[in-house]
Amino acid sequence: MSPAELMPLTARHGGPVQGRVRIPGDKSISHRALILGALTVGETTISGLLEGEDVLHTADAMRALGARVERAGENGWRVRGVGVGGFAQPAGALNFGNSGTGCRLVIGAVAGAPVTATFDGDDSLRSRPMRRVLDPLEKMGARVVQVAEGGRLPLTVHGAADPIPIVYEPPVSSAQLKSAVLLAGLAAPGETSVIEAEATRDHTERLLKHFSAKVSSKPHGDHGRRIVLQGQPELEPANVLVPADPSSAAFPLVAALIVPGSELILEAVMTNPLRTGLLTTLREMGASIEALEKRDDGGEEVADLRVRTSALKGVEVPPERAPSMIDEYPILAVAASFAEGITRMRGLKELRVKESDRLAATADMLRANGVAVEIEGDDLIVQGKGRPGGRGEVKTHMDHRIAMAALMMGLASENAVRIDDSAFIATSFPGFVDLMRSIGADLT
Repeated sequence: MSPAELMPLTARHGGPVQGRVRIPGDKSISHRALILGALTVGETTISGLLEGEDVLHTADAMRALGARVERAGENGWRVRGVGVGGFAQPAGALNFGNSGTGCRLVIGAVAGAPVTATFDGDDSLRSRPMRRVLDPLEKMGARVVQVAEGGRLPLTVHGAADPIPIVYEPPVSSAQLKSAVLLAGLAAPGETSVIEAEATRDHTERLLKHFSAKVSSKPHGDHGRRIVLQGQPELEPANVLVPADPSSAAFPLVAALIVPGSELILEAVMTNPLRTGLLTTLREMGASIEALEKRDDGGEEVADLRVRTSALKGVEVPPERAPSMIDEYPILAVAASFAEGITRMRGLKELRVKESDRLAATADMLRANGVAVEIEGDDLIVQGKGRPGGRGEVKTHMDHRIAMAALMMGLASENAVRIDDSAFIATSFPGFVDLMRSIGADLT
């Protein structure tokens, strides 16, 4: 993107953040609902789908692979699937834009079908490693026809005509890796197993059960899980209600904690225990976050969250919590910069291979606004002093979460915070700026 096309945005402190809002649908579930709907025989209705750019790229990919995917009113979608292993040969490359999740999950789904597909994306996605998701899929019988240097996009995969079930132990804790193997395993006979040393978000397992697959999940070791999938099911259509995305809710939530006099209710936020690491950490820091109207929607725990301005203190965040909040570290770092004392976030290696080197980008964001921060190995250490000075200009590196985190910092800093580009926010949180303005944020 040329400088003339950049969309800078500035956040300034003003009045409190107040109101009651509904955050867009969860991105992880939206991707998976489209993919699994495309692998059923029959029609699935999805309500509350996140209509961000990332998810729309996955919808386009399902169409290109032969499923019928159509919008049916606001945030309502219908998917008529082609069955497990029934993908058609796409006419052109599948473009995933900025979406690592959509790309890696669809690579897994394609690996279990006898078709050849080319995967590509924007410059940011082309910089991200794909080799580790290809390795287990090759063991299952898929063949990598072409791949860019360093195991990156663009790459071409020929799916297996007769996939082989495997027992796979991911080298890192990654829901994307686990999900890619399970999606490929749908077309394999017998049992495909994934053994995690650290349990990651389990939306794929929950949705597989929702679509009538036989899948079990049991504890493994101190913090892990062993997931076993029975292959070659006939997935049955099942309506999906997508809850509000906790990773997106994190931004207005932290704004309400750090902007004086704020009180905010966030409606129908997913509270799946494998996605609530941020809530746990913020409560340890002294945050006032109350879960109201707890309920179950489509197999996922949901609650309304009441958030009030709070005096925060520094804490140590253990490494085993990282899989349950891997996308929330930039906004947690902002909260830590408003806390009193040191917050040490341990074990953040996975942040180095996100949309940007998110670990370095988070540290740069804080330093630009007068916050003392260090990186030691894979740990991020933030020295909170109650209220940062602000006045920084943050380079977002085409990373939507860095952009939103920096803007939330500006709402409570002594001086304004400016980001160089807000365009990529739409990949995960369409309508973000309007929603924040509606609850009192000064964004210009």
